Amino acid sequence: MPVGEKIKKYLESQELSQIRLSEETGISAPKFNLTLNRKRKMTFEEYELICGALKVSTSTFLKPKKPNETQSKAS
Repeated sequence: MPVGEKIKKYLESQELSQIRLSEETGISAPKFNLTLNRKRKMTFEEYELICGALKVSTSTFLKPKKPNETQSKAS
């Protein structure tokens, strides 16, 4: 599952609004919504801001990939 989707599910489970998180991070609401709905890629800086605002580790929504997983998808 993409990171944006994981964040969206987390927000729903914690009953947090996208608007509030948008305001806390400084990421515009439209840009934030596009990111959570897989219509735009998130930058790592945005990801850090989101994790910081949620007070969670940056490893919360990421699962490390093994090198062979990355290479096989790129082929």
